[in-house]
Parts: sequence; structure tokens; C-alpha cells
Amino acid sequence: MLLTACLLLTPDRAVAQDHEHVSPYAGDEARDIKALSAEEIEGLLEGRGMTLALPAELNGLPGPKHVLEMKSELNLTSDQERMVQTVFDAMIATAREQGAHIVELERRLDREFADRTITEDTLDEILAALAVHRASLRASHLKAHLKLLPILTDEQRMHYNRLRGYAAHG
Repeated sequence: MLLTACLLLTPDRAVAQDHEHVSPYAGDEARDIKALSAEEIEGLLEGRGMTLALPAELNGLPGPKHVLEMKSELNLTSDQERMVQTVFDAMIATAREQGAHIVELERRLDREFADRTITEDTLDEILAALAVHRASLRASHLKAHLKLLPILTDEQRMHYNRLRGYAAHG
């Protein structure tokens, strides 16, 4: 009986040990670009914010996408709506351009590692370029929030923050 119990427990223990070292990245090796999910690639190519402007957003500076989505609730004038749309369009154009660069650089980095052709110099070059494009992408989103400061009234900003659920700025 004891031998049977030991034999029954052994496979479970082996399975537990196998899973003990499973990486949270298991499965990601099948991605087109290992460092980016399909959603991240899509977000980068479409110019989405993807939390890049949180310092502005969570400190009471509205973003153009959400302001346009809430234009009725915020009682935007037609001039304000036009100005916010201009800011949004410029931000999206820059963000898409930078996002495309980031995707291509991540693809190159992935390919270099996969092909085992990566060198320290190449790695440094790609990472430096990625840093520049990621900073530019983030700046495009943060600057768009800044550009809305003179466009929106204090009351509109406060109402925006209440609508977004930000108690500290409501």
C-alpha cells in the first residue's frame, strides 16, 4: 500500500517540478517579434498612447483623444474642437512614424539574435536607436497633453478629470 502511494505521488511531483521553472514568457518564443505582443505591435503602428502619457493624464492634464471623445460633456466650442483635433492629428502622425521605427528596430534586434549575427556594437546601435524613437514617441503623447493647456478652460479640465474618475483633480 505504501509503495502504491509513493508511485502515485511520484508523477505529480515530477509534473510540479517541471512547472516550477516554467518561464512567464513561455509561448512568447512563437511571436513574430519576441519582445512585442501582437497588441503592442498594433498599438505602436496605430499611434496609441499605451500609458505613455500617464504623468500628464494622472496629474490633471487631459489628452486629446479623450477630450475629443468627451467633447459634448466638456462643452467644447467648435474652435476648441478644431484645435484639439489638430493637436490629436499631429500627435498620431508622429506616434505612428515613431511606432513603425520601433517595430522595425525590434524586428531587426530579434532577427539578429535569431540568426546569431548580433555583435555588441550592433546591439548598442539598435538599442540607442530604440531609445531615441521610444523617447520621441513618448514625447509626442506628453506634448499633446501640454498643448491642450491653453485650449481648455480650468473648468473643462476639472470636469474632464471628474469624468475620468481622477478624484485628486476633480
